[in-house]
Amino acid sequence: ENAKSDWDSYETSWDFQSLPLLTASSDPTPTLESSYTAWTRENRDTIAEMKRLEEENNRLFIDAYGLADELTPDVPIEQITLTVNPAYRYGGKLTEEEQWTRFRQDTMEELVSYAIGCMMGRYSLDAPGLIYAHSGNEGFDPSRYTTFPADHDAIIPILEGNWFTDDIVERLKEFLKVTFGTENYEENLRYLEDGLYPSNLEGKKRKTIREYFLKEFYNNHVQTYKKRPIYWLFSSPKGSFNALIYLHRYRSDTVSTVLNDYLREFKTKLRARLDNEQTLAADAGASKSDKTKALKETERLKKMLTELEDWEREVLYPLAAEKLEIDLDDGVKHNYPLFGKALKKIAGLS
Repeated sequence: ENAKSDWDSYETSWDFQSLPLLTASSDPTPTLESSYTAWTRENRDTIAEMKRLEEENNRLFIDAYGLADELTPDVPIEQITLTVNPAYRYGGKLTEEEQWTRFRQDTMEELVSYAIGCMMGRYSLDAPGLIYAHSGNEGFDPSRYTTFPADHDAIIPILEGNWFTDDIVERLKEFLKVTFGTENYEENLRYLEDGLYPSNLEGKKRKTIREYFLKEFYNNHVQTYKKRPIYWLFSSPKGSFNALIYLHRYRSDTVSTVLNDYLREFKTKLRARLDNEQTLAADAGASKSDKTKALKETERLKKMLTELEDWEREVLYPLAAEKLEIDLDDGVKHNYPLFGKALKKIAGLS
């Protein structure tokens, strides 16, 4: 029972219900930190109980076969095969403190992954288990997501700034407020970021949740699902534009939606920003430093627009025109390459 519960605590289990971290604390208004502390306390108790049970079994067999002089019933902590046991999960030469630091990092990544599942409609804060994993968005029922609404089109932009209302960072922040309240929101966000980036606690340059989404989230997702991702990342060659979609809600017009409602809209906003920067650079009343910054930003925006225009013309527009239908029964290995350079490259899959 303990082992099954441990396995089902992770979303790669078919019987996954919800994230234990969200219900671990008995506090009426838990913070992310108090919830994590409660969950690790629960995990330590489970590890200790499993160790006791395994050693009791060993003792019974040793007594039954008269092997008391040959064997010891003791079981090393790293042999307690629970996912919530860092000594087993990471092993190696890490100290106990380093093992728990890594466990916290993985737990925060799992929280982010579950939040995205709720954004996409895979999971819901209103009901346990898998909510939507059909195909073609058929039968998708928005009314099943009242506490935290699922994204209307299952397309979530991941950009270097907050350019859209359903920007992934803004939606993650909304998820934190819904699950842990608004009172300690800043504290919770900081705890999440410090968990994802232990270097933040060492006084190094602080890294944020946006950096995580831009640089690390998708690689972690691909690794979690063994190179068979359920969320696919549309990404321009240099990553100036990224949009995440949910495979099970993909429709033949999804690429057109990415193109028209997100990429082209983003380009329009970039051009407006470019006009502002060019105006500032030419403003006789602006300071020298402001002009220098404006010129630098102008060049950056021009390069971004060139990249996105080329990508639209050569890759995304032709793909959108195809109105590509996919059969989920063909599997990710077959379907992912059909999208060519529109999707983030995955070694051995693209």
